[in-house]
Amino acid sequence: MILNKDFIRNVAIIAHVDHGKTTLVDGLLKQSHTFRDNQVEMQQTLIMDSMDQEHERGITITAKQTCVYYNDYKINIIDTPGHADFSGEVERTLNMADGVLLIVDAQEGPMPQTKFVLSKALDLGLKPVVIINKIDKPAARIEEVLGEVESLFLELATDESQLNYPVYYAIAREGRAGKTTELDNDLHVIFEAIINDIPAPDVDPSAESAQLLVAALAADNYLGKYCIGKIFRGRLKKGQSVSILQTASQSQPQIKRGKIETLFAYKGLGREEITEAIAGDIVAIAGISEANISDTIATGDKPEALPTIELEAPTLSIYIGPNTSPLKGKEGEFTTSRQIAERLEKELETNIALKIQPDGLGYKVSGRGELHLSVLIETMRREGYELEAGRPEVVYREVDGVKQEPIESLTLEVSPEFVGAVSQELGIRKAELKSQELTSTGATRFVYEISTAALIGLRNNLLTATKGTIIMSSLPSGYRPVEGKYRPERNGALIASESGVSTAYALDSAQARGILYIPPQVPVYQGMIVGLSNKKDDLDINVCREKQLTNMRTHASDGAIQLTPYTQLSLEQCLDFLLDDELLEVTPKSLRLRKRQLDPVKRKRENRA
Repeated sequence: MILNKDFIRNVAIIAHVDHGKTTLVDGLLKQSHTFRDNQVEMQQTLIMDSMDQEHERGITITAKQTCVYYNDYKINIIDTPGHADFSGEVERTLNMADGVLLIVDAQEGPMPQTKFVLSKALDLGLKPVVIINKIDKPAARIEEVLGEVESLFLELATDESQLNYPVYYAIAREGRAGKTTELDNDLHVIFEAIINDIPAPDVDPSAESAQLLVAALAADNYLGKYCIGKIFRGRLKKGQSVSILQTASQSQPQIKRGKIETLFAYKGLGREEITEAIAGDIVAIAGISEANISDTIATGDKPEALPTIELEAPTLSIYIGPNTSPLKGKEGEFTTSRQIAERLEKELETNIALKIQPDGLGYKVSGRGELHLSVLIETMRREGYELEAGRPEVVYREVDGVKQEPIESLTLEVSPEFVGAVSQELGIRKAELKSQELTSTGATRFVYEISTAALIGLRNNLLTATKGTIIMSSLPSGYRPVEGKYRPERNGALIASESGVSTAYALDSAQARGILYIPPQVPVYQGMIVGLSNKKDDLDINVCREKQLTNMRTHASDGAIQLTPYTQLSLEQCLDFLLDDELLEVTPKSLRLRKRQLDPVKRKRENRA
């Protein structure tokens, strides 16, 4: 246990998606002898990514804390997400850090999320250390990237001292780094950089009263809820009585009382119980169930609240409510509005970038982007929830009586043969081209300004147009007056006209009308969307029709039917497909697109109205 703040370092790892943050943390964990040589973690990669979706998607979704010891120093490491949709995770956890390791890909250079996370770090006055990673790439352009990083710092720095930053080089995948491109065989220069370049916490351990800002929450079945945060003043002890200052919805903090049942410090991937912790350290406290993120835990007769964590406003919202389809309740464990409400309220405790409001039978859930919202829906689905979701909608704001919409800076990298297709799609969506350049790999890099509304569904269209080769990322860049609501263009839907089970015979006829989204022998219901039409208008078709049996025509002849493989849409693709009069039915086993109004006669009457 460290009881001297000068031997504590709190450092956050920040970067764009897939530039090597989590891989570098892997190396720091292994080379600090945090694990025994025979522990399974020594053979693993992406050790910090603990969620199934993080492994499947190849991204970090939630910020994680870990701790390693190097020589006499305790190094608290915060692994942050690189995707702007999870910027709430970045904003709340950077408050615990005193410096950052900025990882930049030696080929791609600074990307939109690099700019986003660095701007947040510099605004908080954190000391930056730059690491140029993946210098072994054949197309690495180290000198150019160094120049781009310098330009980025000139643009974002809030203080002249931030322009004086050290630079190191690495191949995180191999666990090697160096002060020059001639790398050592380990990461000791990164450890030395953390100790020498990142400052010790600027705190007062000798203060009579203590303060801790809750930056994260965790829970287990044994001790219940944990409050995680950095101690900004004084000392905390096991068994100590504390005040919880809640400032989320009040100008004047609401004070509640609690007691530190158990006090933990971080060690490796786990926690170790301690009796005392000093200012500057990051700890977990069990026993204070009343506290939430951004609350202050304090001691003394006159407890004082720390400044709350400021978050940017949500840009997208989506309707989430109980499943109302004819197949409701057949595949999920939790199906009622009350159960969905309780789950969303629980999510608010840790996912502080979310906002939730009642909306009819369900709830309007607002977040930072499509990925932010789809990860929540997929998580609930895997937990056994059955629900329905609407089309993502933009969250507007009003300033001086003028309605404004969020806009984003969109960066695209595409092969020359697809430049025309990309330009055409973005022209339809009224995106404004800001810059265009050729990269060292021969690809064309575009930077567009585009409304968030027009961004919905763009990724899937461009992936199709470029045969899956496009690289794209976006970054919120402010608001502008609404010039006219963007309306997505899409062909009509193929809609089941009868309820039953789909047959190969019926689908054989239907596939000439468009692209099918279902295979044979699955349950369908009237009003369910079974495909995308070749024409602009919706088309009702019977996909349950069976062949009439006669002496000449039998079931056996069905073997001659050759169906084109159906298109199986992902959750994100389903959400992008939706129009205002459509819903997505989400169950642990299925994703079903449907019309809000299932009855075809009533639906046509509503459309005419």
